[in-house]
Amino acid sequence: MIFLFVGLVKVSMGGGTIVCTMYSHTYNTIISLENLLFAWKEFRHGKRKRHDVQLFERNLVVNIQLLHERLVTKIYSHSSYEAFNISDPKPRNIHKASVRDRIVHHLLYSALYPYFDTKFIHDSYSCRVGKGTHRALRRFERFGRKVSRNDTRTCWVLKCDIRKFFASIDHTILKEILARHIYDTDMLWLLGQIIDSFPNGLPLGNLTSQLLVNVYMNECDHFVKHTLKMKYYIRYADDFVFFSHDRKELETLLPKVERFLKEQLALSLHPDKVFIKTLASGVDFLGWVHFLTHHVLRTATKRRMLKRITTHPTVATIASYKGMLEQGNGYKLSKKLYV
Repeated sequence: MIFLFVGLVKVSMGGGTIVCTMYSHTYNTIISLENLLFAWKEFRHGKRKRHDVQLFERNLVVNIQLLHERLVTKIYSHSSYEAFNISDPKPRNIHKASVRDRIVHHLLYSALYPYFDTKFIHDSYSCRVGKGTHRALRRFERFGRKVSRNDTRTCWVLKCDIRKFFASIDHTILKEILARHIYDTDMLWLLGQIIDSFPNGLPLGNLTSQLLVNVYMNECDHFVKHTLKMKYYIRYADDFVFFSHDRKELETLLPKVERFLKEQLALSLHPDKVFIKTLASGVDFLGWVHFLTHHVLRTATKRRMLKRITTHPTVATIASYKGMLEQGNGYKLSKKLYV
């Protein structure tokens, strides 16, 4: 089967438009001026007031043409990053690329996402159109009901978390995975420029990183589904859970998953964030503590939310948290948000 990239067509996906692959053209089609301009329009959405974006736009035609020439001649080289820290909710180090490089990120993401999304398993929920935390939480609830047979038998859950996920992505392994799907050497060269622009792992700030970590972990997803034959499995980024009515099955499963992650992906599980427990006792997943019949907001998340609303009581902040609380049993807490 040939997996070459194709002519690009615009298709609607949720709130925006992306470039979709048709599998007949390659690198030169993807880096066309038309697609670079489209990537620019996608990138600048919601950012037009930022100083670096305004500077780039002042000489837009020249800047886009220069970027195109560098891509055509393959003298393009990714610039350095601007680092800053955020709390989301824990402290994170974000690396911001230049406007020029972020346009290339959007270009690659638009070309790659439609293809790779068809290769991902159904129960991978992070950074995917039509997925997200809300659907992952609903799937968790459904699996809990199925495995427990509507609370008529014990449901055990194995919860896993990757240690230093983004920082641990191995460049060589990632490029080998991409090469199994992409036969165009120029396309692989450009992806290599993005991947190797960061010394260790992948930067949290890159749009391409969101897709590439899913491509990376898709290897584990397929191992779980096709080799281990685990039916009840959900992954959101580096958090994933297994459901079973048999605790011993999960105990046997864990070292197999650990071995695969270590040997095939050079990843390790976080020693303090791996556990097996009953769903009836409450399982912490994606900010909520899940039980057989409901899920409630994690205490730490609740405290952080109330603190945030106290310090930044904007309409947008309150509306965002109200939407989050609608995903679970947060009615009483949501009443506190009315101001």
